[in-house]
Amino acid sequence: MKTIIITGSAGLIGSESVKFFHEKGFNIVGIDNDMRAYFFGQNASTAWVTDSLKRSLKNFQHFNADIRDYEELDKIFKEYSGEIEGIIHTAAQPSHDWAAKEPLTDFSINANGTLNLLELTRKYCEDAVFIFTSTNKVYGDLPNYLLLVEQENRWEIDKNHKFYQFGIDESMSIDNSKHSLFGVSKVAADVLVQEYGKYFGMKTVIFRGGCLTGPAHNGAELHGFLAYLVLCAVTNKDYTVFGYKGKQVRDNIHSKDLIQAFWSFFQEPRSGEVYNMGGSRYSNVSMLEAINLIKEISGHQLNYTVSNQARIGDHIWYISDVRKFQSHYPQWKYTYDINKILTEMITVVEAKSKS
Repeated sequence: MKTIIITGSAGLIGSESVKFFHEKGFNIVGIDNDMRAYFFGQNASTAWVTDSLKRSLKNFQHFNADIRDYEELDKIFKEYSGEIEGIIHTAAQPSHDWAAKEPLTDFSINANGTLNLLELTRKYCEDAVFIFTSTNKVYGDLPNYLLLVEQENRWEIDKNHKFYQFGIDESMSIDNSKHSLFGVSKVAADVLVQEYGKYFGMKTVIFRGGCLTGPAHNGAELHGFLAYLVLCAVTNKDYTVFGYKGKQVRDNIHSKDLIQAFWSFFQEPRSGEVYNMGGSRYSNVSMLEAINLIKEISGHQLNYTVSNQARIGDHIWYISDVRKFQSHYPQWKYTYDINKILTEMITVVEAKSKS
């Protein structure tokens, strides 16, 4: 049976990919060892997601494997070698704050783990499509040196700048900037995925994500800002905004819209391609704007403070220009803007808090 291997299969993008490709008729091999609980504590554990997928999906096999363990991965790839049509690699250490605590762990997961998967794909299923979720942190803090203008509730780029209308495109350099150690490990993985596509002619793609979000996101203080913001607002938990007066801007893309982008590429793959992928001008918000929107939509008033200390390497303003992807795959469209994203997330968190 045609098979898709999905790493980080219990995470936000991984679990959405599992359900989507299962519905398309694929056998799904999920690889996830619940490292999120190790990174962010037991409240961030995604073990319940794995249990739910195992119960509800007939053609889903779960492996509690670590992507740093080449020999264990080799057994999985070997078992399904004649059937693998795609690898969706979402497993990662996702926080630039956390990476500074354990740089060896961060790099071995994000860089070495990706290399293991690429090499096993080349060994057992070189024709398979390899989809990798990278990050806008590969650009380091260069976006902070754009000509930015402070407004009442957000930072904005100067209207005369080339990035104003559509956002930041793939022409931005990844060199000579402060990335955070997380950004460095993702740069290594990003370039590896490009190289296996360009050097070996494999069908690889990098999606450099802005903020990936949705109701399945198990947000934590150090990762998943919109999900954690909603959680704190609904449950009356105090929230700290780090730096930039709370006016920092992020574009947010719903997990379902991102999976549709995966599907578009999967059907017509290219080699070593790179795409900036986020909510673009269609779906973006500042911290203060998000707090106000949550109150408007639900009535929940967030208790928050603004710290003067920004996170190292954090972006002041980042909006993705997705036109390159849209030019290659014009059938792909957004279905969620920021209001629809927040409304859905609030509804889900409210229901969970009452149960």
